[in-house]
Amino acid sequence: MQMSTVTLNHFARHDGVIESIQSRVSYVEGNLLTINYSATGDLARVTIPAQAASGRADRLWEHTCFEAFLRVDNDSSYYEFNFSPSGEWAAYWFRGYRDGGPFAGEGAASDIRVRRSAHCLDLDAVVHLNRLPAMRLSALLRIGLSAVIEASDGTLSYWALKHTGAKPDFHHPDSFALELSVPGRNE
Repeated sequence: MQMSTVTLNHFARHDGVIESIQSRVSYVEGNLLTINYSATGDLARVTIPAQAASGRADRLWEHTCFEAFLRVDNDSSYYEFNFSPSGEWAAYWFRGYRDGGPFAGEGAASDIRVRRSAHCLDLDAVVHLNRLPAMRLSALLRIGLSAVIEASDGTLSYWALKHTGAKPDFHHPDSFALELSVPGRNE
């Protein structure tokens, strides 16, 4: 198993509601990518979507949501996954920068688990890499990790492994800052 642990950075000013967001990404035998997000702070001041039936939903990024962007190194196509604490998810495939739409393949579904305490919100998600047509074995995977946090007053804060530009843009190629090798079948 390969694993990387990183800290997401807040875009612009820090509102003090969330103190930090840590993420851990692991490649697990069987072509699974597991992603854990752990947000700590004053969760009483965060709007967390209520538990819902697991399934596809759009516009999850308008509320508290965790996101992962995946592409093979030196490839312009990429996937975007949105994971809501409600258990809902969304998947998108892009041919190039913001050029795409919903991904409806069998690999779109994500397994999501959520744990919450007074000061910590943990979300675990599993992505099945072998179900994503643009993914290749024995490749260097470039990953962008991000989060949108909705405060109880309705303001949104944006967190990412790497921010580029004057506004939050999780799709920017430079935001895919984490590298993880995807082994071949015989490795």
